Amino acid sequence: MPTLTVQNLPGAVLAVPAGATLLAALQAAGHDWMHACGAKGRCTTCRIEVGSGLDHLTPPTDAELRYQVAGRLQPHERLTCQTRLPEGDVVGRTPDATKLPHQRYSEG
Repeated sequence: MPTLTVQNLPGAVLAVPAGATLLAALQAAGHDWMHACGAKGRCTTCRIEVGSGLDHLTPPTDAELRYQVAGRLQPHERLTCQTRLPEGDVVGRTPDATKLPHQRYSEG
């Protein structure tokens, strides 16, 4: 099963079930992750900075492409509510701008 590792979120090495979004996998594993629009792709608060494995993710959705054109989503960032991981492994980080105040993050 493909895995997602969030380097700066302790304990966040998780299997991503087939068909699940990264956000759904994070939540199912008990991790709190910012998502202001209710996982509808209408904001960028659920984004993740992808360090490796970007090519393993599903292609960007129309919403993600619109945010890229508008400069609100960088090429190495994806929306966890829109993105799936059909194969391979991905390593990423929680961006500073979307860290939750009650969540512990590491420097790693």
